[in-house]
Order: sequence, then structure tokens, then C-alpha cells
Amino acid sequence: MSLVRSVATVGGYTGISRILGFVRDILIANAVGASPVADAFFAAFRLPNLFRRLFAEGAFNAAFVPLFARRLEQEGEASARRFAEEALSVLVTGLLILLALCMAGMPWFIYVIGSGFSQNPEKLALAVELTRITFPYLLFMAVVALLSGILNSLYRFAAAAAAPILLNIIFIAALVAVLPFTGAPGHVMAWAVCVSGAAQFVFLVIAAKRAGMALRFPRPRLTPGVRRLLVLMAPGLLSAGALQINIFVGSSIASWQEGAFSFLYYADRVYQLPLGLIGIAIGIVLLPDMARKLRAGNEDQAMHSLNRGLEFALLLTLPATVALIVIAGPIIGGLFQHGRFGAADAAATAAALVAFGWGLPAYVLVKILQPAFYAREDTVTPFRYSVVSVVANIVLSLALFWQFRHVGIAMATTLAAWLNTGLLMLSLRRYGFWALDARFRARLPRIAAASLGMGAALWGLQLATEAFLDGDRFVERAIALAILVAAGLVVFGALAFGLGAVSRADLAGSLKRGGGAAAD
Repeated sequence: MSLVRSVATVGGYTGISRILGFVRDILIANAVGASPVADAFFAAFRLPNLFRRLFAEGAFNAAFVPLFARRLEQEGEASARRFAEEALSVLVTGLLILLALCMAGMPWFIYVIGSGFSQNPEKLALAVELTRITFPYLLFMAVVALLSGILNSLYRFAAAAAAPILLNIIFIAALVAVLPFTGAPGHVMAWAVCVSGAAQFVFLVIAAKRAGMALRFPRPRLTPGVRRLLVLMAPGLLSAGALQINIFVGSSIASWQEGAFSFLYYADRVYQLPLGLIGIAIGIVLLPDMARKLRAGNEDQAMHSLNRGLEFALLLTLPATVALIVIAGPIIGGLFQHGRFGAADAAATAAALVAFGWGLPAYVLVKILQPAFYAREDTVTPFRYSVVSVVANIVLSLALFWQFRHVGIAMATTLAAWLNTGLLMLSLRRYGFWALDARFRARLPRIAAASLGMGAALWGLQLATEAFLDGDRFVERAIALAILVAAGLVVFGALAFGLGAVSRADLAGSLKRGGGAAAD
């Protein structure tokens, strides 16, 4: 398996999804801006999304993929399919119970995620109503996560990576074709979330069937395999979702500042683009790859994959980090400043983006380092470090919010992510699971130099196009932003090749089917 080709497949589809997501968010910003309706919807969307990332994509996926890969590698597809069916029946049954409890206790859940909503009874009531509409999304996405884990373990990455595109297509269609006839943006967006979950579920059921993994739904039973899955899931609930819990905690605190919930949402959407394209994509590919190599006894190959994943991640992450910090204002202005989202909203969101931007390498590295533990069926070690990270985030958020308002929450999330990253790195080195190889040590400073050179070029070009970037016309700002981004890509590419941060042999090898040493 070529790491770069596989990451390119996942990242390519993720990129399409995130671009459509920006279109979606531009339409949302134009329709509701940073209003109480926007705050209520983002709260309604964040709650099922949090559970999805913790239970389905986070803890469940981290525990399920190594176990499924072991069955696949050692016992064959029939045994792996039986295990997947057992896991499916227990997962769905457990989530149906959770869904019923959450629906019944919805007002309490909204108080948890947005305690400040109590100051505005109308916003609180709307958030409760919208969350009841969006919450079934969790059930659909849990099954989607299981099917994605199966397909990824079979090295079939395309369908799982493409599924989120449906969310944005349905969302955009609802905002463009349905909203003008209803005048109820919150409800239209909430129903779009629910429908998109069902669409992704159907899409992946078909993809799994084509891959020879059509699953039955047996009676839920706690078989030895399911018990092992639950044991691994328990600590993984926190370790795989530390960033989401940190964002959740920050959002709850931010609800005490009018508009802060929305500022953090829009900033989060921007830095989630490189995180999804790089960190999540590489993590998705690395977990089944390392798990299968370790099951086959190829420890050196597993470490080589981890080094190449980290090298590739930093090659893309460091320039993205510099860009988010240097041109945060033009990015937010060029994407969202339109309609009900004014200049003051853009400035507040850009400040949060800068704070989040400093943490982007940490967010990405966590997504890549954790699979090194999960592939060894160790979810306890990342859990311990995530507890430290979450506690630090809560303390820092409370301390920094009163001084820096919503920007302090973003700062706290960044500092907590770096703490988590440092602990994971130290642990991997101590256990002998990871060490920088000669190629990585040689290229890392060159990647950093190319990124800083690009940052200097962006700073100068930003000053030269300031009149357009700060203009009143949305089209002018968008075009100026596109010029900045294109120039940054060209400058970084030239510097990366010129300084030896990446070689043409690597690029050529990654494009060959099956890859090669350079690609892997």
C-alpha cells in the first residue's frame, strides 16, 4: 500500500467535502450571521456531532479497526465479517438507548453545552427544538463509522472519504432551494443534518455490499470479541476525542459571550480544513496499515510508516499553520464577511483563528500519533494523556476567557493540544515504538524554512493588496484571498523543492500504483 496515494485518496475527497463545506458556511453566514438563531443551530449541530466523534468515529473506530484488522489478517474475511456484525448489533442497540435518554433530557444537555443560553429563554427553546431534530444523525453516523472502518481495513478508502460530501450537498440544496420558501433557517438546517445522515448511511451500506461485506443484524450478544471491543472503547472515549471535548468545553464557556459561539464555529471550520486533509486523512490510513503490519510481525515497517506519515503531515501542516497566522484576517473576510456577517464579526473570528492556528501542528500530530498506540490495542495510554489535556483545557479556558473572551478559549484549546502531543511523543520514544529516522531529521528543518519563507511572501503580498482585502465588496475580497492562497502555494512549492524539503523522486514514486519506498 502506498501511504501517499492512500492519503491523497482520503485527502482528495475530504478536500472536496471541505470546499463544499465552506460554500455551506458562507451561505449560513449570509443567512444567519452570528445571530441567536446561528448560536442555537450550532449548539444543536455540535451536540450530536460531539457524540458521533467520541462514540462512533473516535473511541469505537480506534478500538474496532485493530480488532477487525487482526481477524482479517489472521482468520480471513468470514471471521472478520462475523465480528463486524456482532459489533454492529451491540453498537446500534446501545445508541438507541442513548438516543432515547438524550431526547428525554434534552433541555439539560443544552444547559451543559451552552450554559449561557439560560440568559435568553427564546434561544434556549430554539436550541432544544433544533437538537431534537438533529440528534438521530448520531445513530446514522455510528453505523457509517463502522462501515468506514471495514472499508478502510480492506484498503478501500474512497467511499468512506466521499460520504461526507453528501452532507454538504444536501445542506447547500436546502439553503438555496428550501430556505427561501420557509423563512425558518434554523429548522431547515437541522432537517438537512438529519437527512444527510440517512443519505451517508445508505451510500456506505451499498459500498460495503460491493466490497463483499454486506452485514446482517444478529441478536445483540456480548461475545468475547465484543467484550474486548468495549474494554478498548472505554478509555478511547476520551483519548480519541480530546480535541472535541476541549472544543465542547470551550463552547459552553463561550455561550456567556454574545456571538462567541458563532465566532468559534467559523474559526473552527477554517482550521478543520487542513486538519481533515492532513491529520485525519493520514490517521485514517495509518491505523489499519500499522495494525496489519504489526499483526504480521513487521515492527520496522510499522515504524517506517509512522515516520513517513509524520514527515508528510508536517510538510503540509507547517505552511498551513503559517498561512492561518499571517493571513487570518483576509481568510475570514474573503470567506464569510457578507450579508449578516459584518466586519466586526470577521475581526472577532480572525482573532480566534490565529489562536487556533498556533495549535494546528499539535491537532494534526495527535491524530497521527494516537494510531501508533491503537494499532497495538493500547487505548489506555492515550486516555491518560487526554485526561491531562482535557483538565488543562478546562482550567485554561476558565482562566483565559475572562481576560481574552472567546480568543482565550481558542488559546486554551491550542495549549492543551500541544501538551497532549508532547506526552504522546515522549511515551512512544520511551516504549521504543518511534524514533526519528535520518530522512525525517534531515527534512524537518528544510520544511520549516520553506514555510517561514512562504509566510514572509504572504505578509508582503498582503500589504500590497490591502486595499482589496479591506474593501467593502465581497467579490474583491474573495479574489484577493484567492491570489494570496495561489501565491503562497507557488512560493512554498518552489522553496520546498529548492531547499530539499521534498524531492521529485518522492513525488514520482507516490504517483505510481502500488507506490515504492519513496511513496511509502
